[in-house]
Amino acid sequence: MKVKTILVSQPEPKVENSPYFELQQKHKVKIDFRPFIHVEGVSAKDVRAQKIDLNNFTAIILTSKNSVDHFFRVAEEMRYKVPEDLKYFCQSEAVAFYLQKYVVYRKRKIYVGQKDFVDLSPLIKKYKEEKFLLPSSDQLNADIPQTLNNLKVNWLPGTFYKTVMSDLSDLADVYYDVLAFFSPTGIKSLFKNFPDFKQNNTRIAVFGSTTQKEALECGLRIDILAPTPETPSMTMAIEKYVAEANKGK
Repeated sequence: MKVKTILVSQPEPKVENSPYFELQQKHKVKIDFRPFIHVEGVSAKDVRAQKIDLNNFTAIILTSKNSVDHFFRVAEEMRYKVPEDLKYFCQSEAVAFYLQKYVVYRKRKIYVGQKDFVDLSPLIKKYKEEKFLLPSSDQLNADIPQTLNNLKVNWLPGTFYKTVMSDLSDLADVYYDVLAFFSPTGIKSLFKNFPDFKQNNTRIAVFGSTTQKEALECGLRIDILAPTPETPSMTMAIEKYVAEANKGK
């Protein structure tokens, strides 16, 4: 069956050269963007209730742009003056680059991993005398605590923001040929908003094994899967499917 419309359950890319826009033009398909989940900050009061005193930490572990934003938001709400000698351990270059929004880069001690959290291990191990704070969401990847515990460092997790399901009621009567999901919570949001959702001819695209698992447990048929060796990104996986589905039609 031909693909004409795609709904991506993420915010619209802010860059002009996004592969989604190229896909749209190349295959003459309509692509809409709508986050099925969003992030909400946890108040300073709720962070204090987790027995977290920012003065007790000498290093911060930052795994995402959200963790950067919400650490500095909570620090401001707590009237905590971020010390210049605070060490920052950033999971990736993108996170480290984003940190410049809040700190003067050359004056700070910033350590950067490659991409995955485990890549930070040698850097954290080198500074294992530090007291580490990990500001994160309420849905922390299980690999992270395991990695830190294995390193036997002094660390504490803190829920600084939560992942919340968005209200999608305005999409009730809208049909798309393809729905693209990137997290288990995105799938949960679909069924929370539309408990009677029937897949029928809708093609489901999923990114990652945990999203795939959630989709299957909810009884969905997965038509497009990423990453694979052949299609490492969601856009490549969708393009491959669309090219075959729309061939000669």
